[in-house]
Formats: sequence, structure tokens, C-alpha cells
Amino acid sequence: LRCSTRPVAALEPCRYFSSQEGDEKDKTEEKEESGNGEEEAETEEAEPSREEQLEKEAKDLKDQLLRSLAEQENIRAIAKRDVASAKAFAVTSFAKSLLDTSDNLSRAMESVPEEYRADTEDHPVLATLYEGIKMTDENLLKAFEKNGLIRFGEPGDLFDPNLHDALFEYPDPEQEEGTIGQVMKAGFKLNNRVIRPAEVGIIKKA
Repeated sequence: LRCSTRPVAALEPCRYFSSQEGDEKDKTEEKEESGNGEEEAETEEAEPSREEQLEKEAKDLKDQLLRSLAEQENIRAIAKRDVASAKAFAVTSFAKSLLDTSDNLSRAMESVPEEYRADTEDHPVLATLYEGIKMTDENLLKAFEKNGLIRFGEPGDLFDPNLHDALFEYPDPEQEEGTIGQVMKAGFKLNNRVIRPAEVGIIKKA
């Protein structure tokens, strides 16, 4: 009997893979692909279209234009008001310089006794002088009025602290309390703005 001496081939080790591991790997890859897809979709949704961008730019430009027009209109209104105010009160200093002239004319008329003012027979000089001063004062007041300068402050007027300066108080049962009894110096308004308050004496309760 002859025995064979041929070596027997060694068995190679075998590796076995679990089907569960393969399934988990496939799921992970699917999640990653799904996440990437969602991110791309969100990015595409977040980016506005060209038309939307143009509409937004047009709206912004319109808002800027409206604001600019409003600012220009405000500037024009302010400039117009300033010019009108400067024009209305440009003669303030000149008007104030003439107030003393009006005061002097008033004092001159008051210095002539009432009984001589119309006595052209016995006191013709005083009567003529008074008439001339009165006409001059009236013409001056007319010139004042043409330029917006108005004299105010008469006995019997109600006292107004915005218009009058009270120099003193005195009782007078024949006149109403709180009214003007005497006018020491007339007041003046220029275009409804007081440039000099009237200096007066007011009636108080007896």
C-alpha cells in the first residue's frame, strides 16, 4: 500500500457580516443625503428672486424720494415763514424810534387846557396851535396804520397784563374795578405783536 504525502491545503478563515450593520449604514447615508437636500431647499427658499429684489429696491427708492420731498417742502415752508416774518417786522426799530414823537404830540395836546382848545375868539393862538398839533398826530397815526403799527390803550378798557403795564391802582366808585382809569403812555402793536405795552393806572375796589 502506498500512502499519499500531498499536503492538505489549510482552510482560510471566513469573515461573516451582519445584515443589521449594513442596514444602519444605509440609513445613515440616507439621512445625510436627506439633510443636504433640505438645506439646499431652505437656501433656495431664503434667496429672493430677482423680481422681488427689484420690487424691494423700487420701494426703498420711493420711500427715500417721498422723505426727500417732504423735507424740501418743510424747508420751503420755514423759509417762506422766515421771509414773511422778516418783512413784517423789518420796520420795528424804525417804528420804535417814532413812538417818542407820537408821545410828544400827545403831551403837547394835553398841555392845552380844554376850555381854550376851541376858543378861537379869546385864545385863537392856543386854539390854532392845538388844532395843528392834533392834525399832525392824526396824520402820523394814519402813517403808522398803513405800516401795521396800531396805537392802543384807552380809559375804560379792561386791563390785560399782556397789553398793559400797571403803574398804580386807585379807587374810583364811578368806574368798574379792573378797568383802565388813566393812560400814562399809549401802547403800540406792530402787525398784532406788542412792541410797547401801555403804561396805565387801573381801578381797584374802593
